Amino acid sequence: MIKTAEFVSPKHPDKICDFIADSILDAYLVGDKESRVAIEVMGGHNLITINGEVTSSAKPDIEKVVKEIVGQDYKIISNISLQSTEIARGVDTGGAGDQGIMKGYATSETKEYLPLEYTLARNLCQKVYEVYPYDGKTQVTIENKVVKTVVVSFQNTKNAELLKLVQSLIQADEYLINPAGEWVMGGFDSDTGLSGRKLIVDNYGPEIPIGGGSFSGKDYTKVDRSGAYMARRIAVELLEARKANTVYTKLAYAIGKSEPVMAVAVIDGAEEEITGYDLSPKGIREFLKLDQVKFADTCQWGHFGGNFEWR
Repeated sequence: MIKTAEFVSPKHPDKICDFIADSILDAYLVGDKESRVAIEVMGGHNLITINGEVTSSAKPDIEKVVKEIVGQDYKIISNISLQSTEIARGVDTGGAGDQGIMKGYATSETKEYLPLEYTLARNLCQKVYEVYPYDGKTQVTIENKVVKTVVVSFQNTKNAELLKLVQSLIQADEYLINPAGEWVMGGFDSDTGLSGRKLIVDNYGPEIPIGGGSFSGKDYTKVDRSGAYMARRIAVELLEARKANTVYTKLAYAIGKSEPVMAVAVIDGAEEEITGYDLSPKGIREFLKLDQVKFADTCQWGHFGGNFEWR
């Protein structure tokens, strides 16, 4: 079977927007752990726009937070409203902040319990970024677990030097290095970014189904994020306990309801109900210790397979 996955560096415009959104979220949570935050960020060409809904006693300096990330020359437009009273009445009783479907996954094919092609692309991107900390992308194609083609596009590099580095990091039949030519202008200078747009990179790569909700800029009551984290943690625990090859987990919520309307796991193809976990937003918050998380640390190198409580 042929599989391909990609990864992007933290200086990719979409990931900068994710980092801004989660930094704003963190700024609210530092001042008020009960903050309800849903922030969307778009940026590019010396302009950052922030839209969303927040209910919080905290009053962080949003412009300061953003300019510490992108620099002082950017114009910042912030349009943040209070959370809808109709959404709030469901959350006030401990319910989910929205309906939604969350997927979790774990596989035994890598030590991170992530798909091989995804892990290879991520690891390669991290190692290239250590040398060239700029906008960039990696892409790895495998066939029957053998690396066939590697694509690497990174800003501010010389193709010959980048090729030499990549060849020292991963063996492949074919290397495509900056295939459109050497890349000078990157980041917000050349492209517009949007938070939540790199969902496949944030999750497990393109071979694995996901729920579709974005993560960055959302507090724990938004099960798009906390539910997806919990689904991953359950998948890992079941993989280890059953010594399985693959585990898919599926959760679904209704807005205003604390318990999921669906909670199932598919373990090596056999489906069963998930039991033994408190799957309410409050229960997930406590189990995964989300009060202790700096969310800006979660969004740059994928949300799974790191040193997080949800693993």
